[in-house]
Amino acid sequence: MRGAFRPSLEVALKQRDDWHLTDVLDYEHGRGDPFAAAVRATRMPMVITDPARDDNPIVFCNVAFQELTGYSRDEILGRNCRFLKGPETDPATIDKVREAIRVGQAVDVDLLNYRKDGTTFWNALYLSPVRDNEGIVRFFFASQLDVSDRVEAQNIINDQKLLVEREVERRTADLRAALDAKTILLHEVDHRVKNNLTMIGSLLRLQVRTIDDPSVASKLDSMLERVDALAVVHRQLYQSSDIARFDIGSFAQSLVSDVVGSSGRSDITLDVKAQPLFVDAANASALGLILNEILTNAVKHAFTDGRSGHLSLVVEGGNDYGTIQICDDGPGMPSAARSKSIGTSLITRLARQARAEATWRNNMPGTCVTITFPQTEARS
Repeated sequence: MRGAFRPSLEVALKQRDDWHLTDVLDYEHGRGDPFAAAVRATRMPMVITDPARDDNPIVFCNVAFQELTGYSRDEILGRNCRFLKGPETDPATIDKVREAIRVGQAVDVDLLNYRKDGTTFWNALYLSPVRDNEGIVRFFFASQLDVSDRVEAQNIINDQKLLVEREVERRTADLRAALDAKTILLHEVDHRVKNNLTMIGSLLRLQVRTIDDPSVASKLDSMLERVDALAVVHRQLYQSSDIARFDIGSFAQSLVSDVVGSSGRSDITLDVKAQPLFVDAANASALGLILNEILTNAVKHAFTDGRSGHLSLVVEGGNDYGTIQICDDGPGMPSAARSKSIGTSLITRLARQARAEATWRNNMPGTCVTITFPQTEARS
């Protein structure tokens, strides 16, 4: 009879000790203690450890903790929480928990733990110190939550993200290789076009020398200047590392110096204010021919008969559009004569091709021509 009674007595004593743990929390204790009842009944696995004892052992665990870990109450009490760690548990996370306990601070971590049967689960551990009225840590209160599904989902997301990143890297490398091949091809095309135009220019120069008619020679000279301008455009495209854009600003600055220099007119002063300004490479030839036409016309007609003067070039960019303004201080060109000019007609047609607009105005004295065109963003 006495032997049959003893296990029940031990259970009763353990039960009493469990309730006694709530004394330090300033709650009414006993079976009417709502806090103790809540801790026992909650589905949240919970344990209490006692740092005053050697190795900070577990002195209380609720049923939810036993169900989570697969251990019985007797197998849990008196042991340090580290008995749940295993081969794959992160030592750095364990050290983080250990340090929080040492300094008496709260800590929350995701920890890979092992059940009694060897299966693993991800434990969202929250541990906080319980202090008495004097601020001394009397216990540590720890709650656990099985977040294996969340961690597994996050791992799947991370794996998928890694696969996507690798695929993006692979596709980027393929596209970069394709772009490099395209760049080499287009540069080769521009190089060959430039060489062909140079050859055509040489043939035209030889032809001009054999022509006695000044009017015919003048027309061939005009054609030669246009061929040279196109050759310069393709030379700059060939030398550029960006196959999609063309710096019309630097081209205009070089062109105005070349046109005035090749005319042999040292009495024409230049005022150039050109900033880098990028346009689509597809519009480079048309805009290059427009600039060449305006500049050569200015040198020929504004400073005819050896008249000296001033020629200005301004290249500016706005939000979406760029402008190039070329002004001279010559006698000006009547609108009737301008409307019949082949150069003016050529400029108008080329402007439509490049989605640009050319406008003339009286500079009093002289003439100003403004070219407005869509620009592309400069890239680093």
